[in-house]
Amino acid sequence: MIQFKQAAVPFWSGISAWRDVSEEQFGDWLWQERNAITNADELAAVLRGIASDEMISDLRAGLLHAPMAMRLTPYLVALIDWSTPESDPLRRQFLPLRSEMVDPHPLLKFDSLDEHADMKVPGLVHRYRDRALFLATDHCPVYCRFCTRSYSVGVDTEVLVKDRHSPTRDRWRKVFDHVRSDSTINDIVVSGGDCFRLKPAQIKEIGEELISIPHVRRIRFATKGLAIQPMKITSATDWTDALTNVCDLGRKRQVEVCLHTHFNHPNEITGYTVEAARLLFGRGITVRNQAVLLRGVNDDARVLSSLVKQLSDLHIHPYYVYACDLVHGIEDMRLSVRSACLLEKMVRGITAGFNTPAFVVDTPGGGGKRVVHSYDLYDADLGLAVYSAPSVKPGQFFVYPDPLSSLSPARREEWRNAKRADEMVRSVVERARAGS
Repeated sequence: MIQFKQAAVPFWSGISAWRDVSEEQFGDWLWQERNAITNADELAAVLRGIASDEMISDLRAGLLHAPMAMRLTPYLVALIDWSTPESDPLRRQFLPLRSEMVDPHPLLKFDSLDEHADMKVPGLVHRYRDRALFLATDHCPVYCRFCTRSYSVGVDTEVLVKDRHSPTRDRWRKVFDHVRSDSTINDIVVSGGDCFRLKPAQIKEIGEELISIPHVRRIRFATKGLAIQPMKITSATDWTDALTNVCDLGRKRQVEVCLHTHFNHPNEITGYTVEAARLLFGRGITVRNQAVLLRGVNDDARVLSSLVKQLSDLHIHPYYVYACDLVHGIEDMRLSVRSACLLEKMVRGITAGFNTPAFVVDTPGGGGKRVVHSYDLYDADLGLAVYSAPSVKPGQFFVYPDPLSSLSPARREEWRNAKRADEMVRSVVERARAGS
């Protein structure tokens, strides 16, 4: 069992702006909200004397090329090692540096998973026959650089005007009506955005409405909150009570209601995490984790193994490890399919099978999640893996590209030629089709 001893000096005291903040204050989610950092000027002021002028300038330039705006909790900022920010695994997830950005892959699209094509009503993605994704809100307590839904989530940036999915009753009503009318849907993921951004009354409304639909048997509320603002679980009692009540109601009606969260690195687990996880477990709430495989964050078998085992000890079930999606401005963070397969092999066997995550690719173009090594064809020289999804979109093939950095210089040059790039994609799909 994970035990965190009370440190003699709080971990946030190394930042002069928060040196005198008490444990009670820091552990109050409302204090975290009031002191959230939303732009480079605010961050520079907080890090005065800690981060170099060069680092702040690099960050400012990075934000100009990023699809996601900045929003950070003090908790998250304090967990970053500011003596080596360039290599810190938390900094890499949330703060873009222009110096580390590389050219995007030619196959990049802003909506890389083509969610709009499977959107039956605004904010409801119905890709799988029996499951649907409900984008209940377009806001998060923090914004990740690698967000798949950068086309929608957060405020507009220098490079992207967002396709918003605001949490309005009128839009929600259309979602509920569609789910009620389609008896094939028995599993709903409530996401966005982030469910931490829903008010307690909204958690209650969504939960009760979905539970009242006879064919809905499973509901998953998705939030990164447990990883970046765990004190909300313990100090925002009305929010946690609302989630608990929905879970209890679901259990009475034979509907499974659970919480899905998002840890990527062991450094995100603190005493606050332990306290929040114990509270959720004590209330009988099932919690599962979905991590994203990121270069410089968790592309190390020891790091991933530690994350899996620590989450398991907190009764947070490691569910998925995703290959990083194609997102603007984060090409330096992606790994090849070969690397993902090797990491999966190293992690499998370290703990019980039910606590071992599936390594998956959410295939570009809307084929859904495929186990990373289940490709129909993988050409590591071209850097292309081809997947089929018979139960989702039969007869179609979906191509996931390795980062160009994993390829030979000659291949990288070929990818810069649009005609040649089309030929390479077409050739691997034809080979996959011939072998199927």
